[in-house]
Amino acid sequence: MILQALVEYYEDLERAGKISAPGWGPAKISYVLYLSADGQLEQVTCIRVAAEKGKKLVPQVLTLPAAVKRSVGIASNFLWDNAAYILGITAESDKAERALRCREACAKLHLQLLEPVDSPAANALKGFFTTWNPNEAMEHPLLQDCLDDILSGANMTFRFRGQYVSEDPEIRAAWQNYYDGSEDGTEMTCLVTGKKGTVARLHPAIKGVQGAQSSGASLVSSNAPSFCSYGKEQGFNAPTGEYAAFAYGAALNYLLSDWKHVVKLGDTTVLCWAKGGEPAYQGFFGVCLFGQETVYRQTEVQDMLKQLAEGNAVDFDETKLDPQKPFYILGLAPNAARLSVRFFQRNSFGAILKNIQKHYRQTEIVRPSYDPFQTVPLWKLLSATVNQNSKDKKPSNVMSGEVLRAVLNGTRYPATLRNGVNLRIRAEHTVTRERAAIIKAYYLRNPCVEFEHPEEVFTVSLNRESNNLPYNLGRLFSVLEAIQAAANPGINSTIRDKYFNSACATPSVVFPTLIKLAQKHLRKIGGGLAVVYSKQLQEIMDKLDENYPARLTLPEQGAFQLGYYHQTSARYQGNKEEN
Repeated sequence: MILQALVEYYEDLERAGKISAPGWGPAKISYVLYLSADGQLEQVTCIRVAAEKGKKLVPQVLTLPAAVKRSVGIASNFLWDNAAYILGITAESDKAERALRCREACAKLHLQLLEPVDSPAANALKGFFTTWNPNEAMEHPLLQDCLDDILSGANMTFRFRGQYVSEDPEIRAAWQNYYDGSEDGTEMTCLVTGKKGTVARLHPAIKGVQGAQSSGASLVSSNAPSFCSYGKEQGFNAPTGEYAAFAYGAALNYLLSDWKHVVKLGDTTVLCWAKGGEPAYQGFFGVCLFGQETVYRQTEVQDMLKQLAEGNAVDFDETKLDPQKPFYILGLAPNAARLSVRFFQRNSFGAILKNIQKHYRQTEIVRPSYDPFQTVPLWKLLSATVNQNSKDKKPSNVMSGEVLRAVLNGTRYPATLRNGVNLRIRAEHTVTRERAAIIKAYYLRNPCVEFEHPEEVFTVSLNRESNNLPYNLGRLFSVLEAIQAAANPGINSTIRDKYFNSACATPSVVFPTLIKLAQKHLRKIGGGLAVVYSKQLQEIMDKLDENYPARLTLPEQGAFQLGYYHQTSARYQGNKEEN
């Protein structure tokens, strides 16, 4: 299913001219070698370009013959490669002999493929590989200014008479014939396309997954006896045709190279695409769920999300988004030299957005004035489970994947999300907007039998009419904290720091003491402010009737924490209105 969707996406991109045909692929090139008609080196030019982010120069991406897959063996690319293969030189003296063997392999490949070709560009290339002397390369005058950079692993290609040699029609035809004719091997029925053809023994390397090898990792790989059956080895275990292997590899690498639409969630790299290849679907999905930057206002995004969830088409980035369009979401994680599939979702674009809208509706909570996000992005929710003062600020990898699946499918949130928030509240004695949103959404979506009247408690803002005991205890604690702060301006340590956890878990132990303390603070405050606080205190205590439970369950503690957050938010909003 995954490979079929990726092959279809590759074909959509190829029809749109956004991706290269089989046998060709993107190559990161830093230098160009200009050749004369007899193959002599005339000029060496750096073609690096400015990165989209920052001032750093990065290699230019050119469409060149597809890269070979090599691990420790010697295998040359055609028309491009690094200094060891093209020039026969290396910065490491102990690898000088290997560099010469790499150069021999590169020359042999080019002379073999170009032997029947008689174009001027082909003759220049043949002259270069025939006459170039690797033993004199280090002293070549044209290489002196960039020698250190070239030896650091930079890739290079060739130009002749104002154009890249890869643009020469006869050279392109020679490579295509070689590539198409190299598919000699076992023929079987491809499990992806259903067509009979040559089976790919090795699958393409996928580059750009967070934490995986920089040289690329395999999505499909079998290289141990435990993976073999009936004498089938490597790619013959699950036969995938050469075309399908190339297509899904090209599609994955294309997705991973588009950093605007790639999201890192824990150790998982999240990719998404729509059938047809329009990037606007990816852009809107990233804006909705992950809070990525956009020129649209948040209110406009929310309105478009509502329209799509209801099945209506909308215009976004000059594209009319169709809610019935098939949409795919893939999560990849590193696993040594391979990739693990954390999750794979397929649904209509509108159905996925409907589940996202449900998630936002359940996490909607009163927003502090300083918070710029109208809705809480997923990354902010997950960060609420992490100690922000620790070195590693990443949320749990497993929990992140579980939460994302719950959001996309509209299923129950994992218990690890609620537990993570509870641990942070107990450690920091702070209920932030994100933590309150998680508590509210968790119990709305995962109702508890032993918890009564959740609709009274898990509201967006303060519910003064609620008679729920734990909720009102949280409200009471917030008022007691406000009274202490008013009586002792600038106090360093409040009752929240000393008593929040015990008040939340064992109210009967703490609240009688706090009520007595509050009476002393009210006498100290005096005046009209003391009257205001006394009325607030009396209003809540009338609902409690001095009933302080010995213990609160975890769902009841959630109601306490939410009541505390609502009352505190209402106090700050009230102060702002008064000012």
